[in-house]
Amino acid sequence: MKKIFVLFWVWMAFMALLPQSIFAQSSPADDVDIKYAVDLPKAGTEAPDFQLKTMEGKTLRLSQYRGKYCVLDFWASWCGDCRRDMPEMKRIYDQFSKQGVQFVGISFDTRKESWQNAVEKYGISYPQVSELKNMREASITKTYGIHWIPSYVLVGPDGKVILSTVLTCKLEKKLEEVFPGIQVPDTW
Repeated sequence: MKKIFVLFWVWMAFMALLPQSIFAQSSPADDVDIKYAVDLPKAGTEAPDFQLKTMEGKTLRLSQYRGKYCVLDFWASWCGDCRRDMPEMKRIYDQFSKQGVQFVGISFDTRKESWQNAVEKYGISYPQVSELKNMREASITKTYGIHWIPSYVLVGPDGKVILSTVLTCKLEKKLEEVFPGIQVPDTW
C-alpha cells in the first residue's frame, strides 16, 4: 500500500511539472468553424450581393450597405443555437451599431408568423429578411455556403468579407479589432 501511495505522489509531481501545453487541446469552440464554416465566404473575397424581402415586403440588398461595415446574421426561430446566441447578438448589436455597423438578419423560417414572433420575443431591432424557405431550399444558402446556423459574415465598407464564422465570440473579437477601444459589456 505504501508503494502505491509513493508511486501516486511521484506521478502527481511528474504531471505537475509537465508544461500545460502538452495537455492543451484546441477547445471544441475552436474547431466548430473548421467543421461548419468551411464553405462560408473567405476573408478578402467579395461578399455576394443578394436581394431579399423584409417582413414588410420591401426589397433589401447587401449592396445598399456599401461603404459601411455590415454583419449578416443567418438564423431561424426553430434553431436552438440561434435562440441561445440571441442575447449575445443583441448585446453586440447594441454596442457596435452605435459605431455605424449595420446588421441584417437573414432568417430560414418558412412561416412568417414564427419569424415575426421570434423577432418580437428577442427584441431584434435590426433589419430582417427571408425567402420564407427552409435552409436547404433557400438560394441564399448556396450563395453563402451555409451549413450551420447561426452563421455570421462581417462585410467591410469595400464589400469584401472580413470574417465568416459560426461563433459570436469570434465575431465580437473581430469587431473589437476593427473598432479598437470599443468593448461590449458583459451580460452578467
